[in-house]
Amino acid sequence: MKTFVKLCGLTSTDFMDLLPAGGAAGFVVEVPGSPRSISLEQAAALVSAVPQGTEAWAVVVGPSADRIHALFDEVGVDRIQVYGSIPDGLDFLERHHLVPSFPLPPDAASLPALPPAEEFPRIHLDSSDDPARPGGTGQIAHWDAAAALGEAHPGRKLILAGGLTPENVGEALRRARPWGVDTSSGIESSPGVKSSDRIRAFLNAVEAAEANHA
Repeated sequence: MKTFVKLCGLTSTDFMDLLPAGGAAGFVVEVPGSPRSISLEQAAALVSAVPQGTEAWAVVVGPSADRIHALFDEVGVDRIQVYGSIPDGLDFLERHHLVPSFPLPPDAASLPALPPAEEFPRIHLDSSDDPARPGGTGQIAHWDAAAALGEAHPGRKLILAGGLTPENVGEALRRARPWGVDTSSGIESSPGVKSSDRIRAFLNAVEAAEANHA
């Protein structure tokens, strides 16, 4: 598929064979209160099982520079999605492989200012601006705001998250036209419990949307 797809909040190796080539596996690392949170040690074991051709991402909230170093050097992730502020004390390559998350506004009138692509090639767009619940809430993001942001920044690699499910991802792709999509709660049977049937349905829906809009 042409659309970048990140399956987020994985907590075991059970679904590694379903990960899309060219996409990403997301691991929520030490985020208190998240039913998908895992330790640094658990993340390292899971990252080693991610198939070749699929990126391994850590998802963190307000990390320190030391935590960023550890995730890259010890855990071995390819990218780190960051909710909240990005710390000082990082080298260029580390910053270049961070993916800042920005909450989408409720309308297209007050879009967030994005940093330059030279600094952060990929940008994550989510529905939540609550630091206590940074993602995986099931709350649907404002797709028209995402579309407006894409029009304001042509060519940017914007990844849309926020309440995406097998049932609505096709419409989200049609309306928001993002470079990529990210799902977590939308592919679960209950909070924190992934469903192979819903993962397959999500990927099939992305492929169907691509075929319809080709």
